[in-house]
Amino acid sequence: MTEERLQKILAAAGYGSRRACELLIDAGKVRVNGKLAKLGDKADADKDAIMVDGKLLRGLQKKVYIAIYKPRGYLSDYDENFPRPTVLDLIDVPEQLFPVGRLDFDSEGLVLMTNDGELANRLTHPRYEHEKEYEVLVNHMPDEEQLSIWRRGVVLEDGYRTRPAGVEFINKVHNGAWLRITLKEGKKRQIRLTGLRIGLPVRKIKRVRIGTLKLGNLKPREWRYLTDKEIATLRKYVGLN
Repeated sequence: MTEERLQKILAAAGYGSRRACELLIDAGKVRVNGKLAKLGDKADADKDAIMVDGKLLRGLQKKVYIAIYKPRGYLSDYDENFPRPTVLDLIDVPEQLFPVGRLDFDSEGLVLMTNDGELANRLTHPRYEHEKEYEVLVNHMPDEEQLSIWRRGVVLEDGYRTRPAGVEFINKVHNGAWLRITLKEGKKRQIRLTGLRIGLPVRKIKRVRIGTLKLGNLKPREWRYLTDKEIATLRKYVGLN
């Protein structure tokens, strides 16, 4: 194996996206052959002794890809400031996995769990603008003006302007309605904040697709391994094949 950027090696070994691994390096948690690593360093995973938080990196893990239906009341990842159950509590596998496409505590639906840092980076980095699709229940029946505003983009309370989004009416439910929202960005709580801004408070959010990967028939708390075809299609979609 030839030398590669250290963050790429760490991502391939399951330590998160490249950006997350850059933060590990920048925080002084990574050493190569006993020397404190810095951003920009390269290494050979087959020859060099790479340590993260004092633990030796022992080869590259087998790539694992799992689709899970995150229920409401669970976090996508552990947060020491907000201790709650996480999707990791629902998956019993030996590999160290991390979530791709996080959902907030009150939302539910598809989360991809993997140790493929390169794929995670491509799916989550804003510059790639990959699609995520949601089924959203709003408290009121929307009018066409509200839907048009949502499609064009909305200036939120903090001044951030959302990008154009796909917004489709699915069906009416009592006094509310189900909408299909397709985004190419991932600002925290964006759907809820947008709904409030245009007079459509959001009651429920269910993510049903990340790129080419669909939730399918999974029920809350259920998970499954991706098929070889799904993995190949997803990697091709993000430009890795």
